[in-house]
Amino acid sequence: MKKGLIYAGCLLLMLTGAGCKSRPGTDTRDTPEQGTINISVDESFKPVIEEQLRVHHASFPNTKINVSYKPEAACFRDLQSDSTRMIIVARGLTEKEQVYYGDKLSFRPQFAPLAYDAVAVIINRASEDSVFTMARLKDILSGKEKLTAVMDGENATSTVRFLQDSILKGASFGANVVAAQGSQAVIDLVSKRSDVVGFVGQSWVGDGYDPKQVEYLKTIRLGLVECVLCKERDLFTKPSQASITHGEYPLARPLYYILKENAAGLGTGFMNFMSMERGQLIFRRAFLAPAKMGFDQRRGMIKESD
Repeated sequence: MKKGLIYAGCLLLMLTGAGCKSRPGTDTRDTPEQGTINISVDESFKPVIEEQLRVHHASFPNTKINVSYKPEAACFRDLQSDSTRMIIVARGLTEKEQVYYGDKLSFRPQFAPLAYDAVAVIINRASEDSVFTMARLKDILSGKEKLTAVMDGENATSTVRFLQDSILKGASFGANVVAAQGSQAVIDLVSKRSDVVGFVGQSWVGDGYDPKQVEYLKTIRLGLVECVLCKERDLFTKPSQASITHGEYPLARPLYYILKENAAGLGTGFMNFMSMERGQLIFRRAFLAPAKMGFDQRRGMIKESD
């Protein structure tokens, strides 16, 4: 009798435990359509990624993607942390970095471009000079020309790295190059001063349908930069979807995801969302050039002024 009661009690406990484990909502593992993850994003891409996250969450309300916007170097530091699943930056992984993560994680992170952005040259509306050759940009950034240049941070940002690599070929910036506390601070400074030139991501100033960016363009404007690949001489262009797509704007750069998942989780779901039609259309509506899908685009005329 006692043995029977003990057996029945054990069986009841086992069934109760199994029921608890199978109860909905107790599984903390994320999937492409539910769960919570942390990602870090290059601050220069904030406006367009904010829109991606807004639409993604509306489509998948059981997901929560905690995002931190910061300089590129800080994003790569976060990638080394177990708590950060994905970063969005302006370059992929080097072979050395792939080997490092392969050894650390036993698999290599996925990475690929999602869209193509650009570094925009911005000036005050009152500034008389809005045309820049690549040689002149080099003179400004090296300090040969004493015009004050304002960056979105110090040496840890993707904008700083890109300009140093592509224009200065690794040389140091001049003493006239100063750092602001992010892209918004660059825009604010340029809007107040006609004696400076600023450098920010196209995502911050290129969306003609964003009321906030339309407001920015009442006090600043985009500089015209020399088209180095054009057959015609003395052609200058602003950053735009067309000029990026056709290689006319020389300061174009990629927008990469780097994903640290070896199973289909929420990071994979968000990456797929940005890679497929809805996500690619969001990049297109933000006037970036989608990297994953081709949409019909007409070659734009290069305007000499606005």
